[in-house]
Amino acid sequence: MIERHSVACHGIHNARADGHTHYGWDNSIEPILEVEPGAEVFFNVTEASGGVLDASSTAADLSRLDLDVINPVTGPVSIKGARPGQTLVIDILAFGAAEWGWTALIPGFGLLADQFAEPRLKISKVSGNTVDFLGGLRLPVRPFCGTIGLAPAEPGKHSIVPPRVVGGNMDIRHLTAGATLYLPIQVAGALFSVVDSHAAQGDGEVCGTAIESPIDISLRFSLSDRAIKAPEYRLRPGNRILDPVGYHATTGVAPDLMEATRGAVAHMIDYLGAEHGMGAEDAYMLCSVAADLSISEVVDVPNWIVSLHMPLSVFG
Repeated sequence: MIERHSVACHGIHNARADGHTHYGWDNSIEPILEVEPGAEVFFNVTEASGGVLDASSTAADLSRLDLDVINPVTGPVSIKGARPGQTLVIDILAFGAAEWGWTALIPGFGLLADQFAEPRLKISKVSGNTVDFLGGLRLPVRPFCGTIGLAPAEPGKHSIVPPRVVGGNMDIRHLTAGATLYLPIQVAGALFSVVDSHAAQGDGEVCGTAIESPIDISLRFSLSDRAIKAPEYRLRPGNRILDPVGYHATTGVAPDLMEATRGAVAHMIDYLGAEHGMGAEDAYMLCSVAADLSISEVVDVPNWIVSLHMPLSVFG
């Protein structure tokens, strides 16, 4: 267990996306806000396209996406007294409401990019606790931020796209309200930033996108003297969800984990086509926003097994 410093609440602060976003991790960026340990911060964030896409967009608009400026993170926020070697403790307090979201097949991006070369965009309506996806499939709203992290010690600008040991584009879908995230601090002040809010996602985000939605987030920061080497997180009972109806799972079997993962997803696409009449593109996107990947076996040489679980409740 990570022990925290004793903290006291020092008020609620606001960090807004307008004029306070950046497009890469860089420890030379001046913080937009400095807060005491124990402070709560309300973050206004944009969705991953940074406003390029909206509820009226079509697949033609995907050509305007630039991978160099996606996921414009809000921040950085500096925490007073934070120093390298400590751990930033982030309590995820609450999310705002979502009204819409987008999911896309972006050429050259995603687990099966070699099999899906044409752009495709799906705009979903979010109402209350439900995402209306693909005209009839209903997904539970489970908001979280896919990109959440700290500035690295290495100087210069670093891409937002990959995850890092200081966090970043981790896409851990269980970091919903009530979870606690622990990140290793490498620079003074920690320099925390966040973006990439999702209304729903499956473990793996296999097509490269989730239900990408602009959703505000409230966080509380504290410090721990216990050093960690990579992100850790603590989940409460409500942070993980079991489907009330059950799951259908497909597997991939191969001597390489990536090959097995691709196989599990490809086999689910086949299943959804055969049993539910779905086209391959729609089935691939459904896998990304609803299904969960897991490593089932990694010890029995020479083959490993990866499973993909599709919750049956999405079919009604």
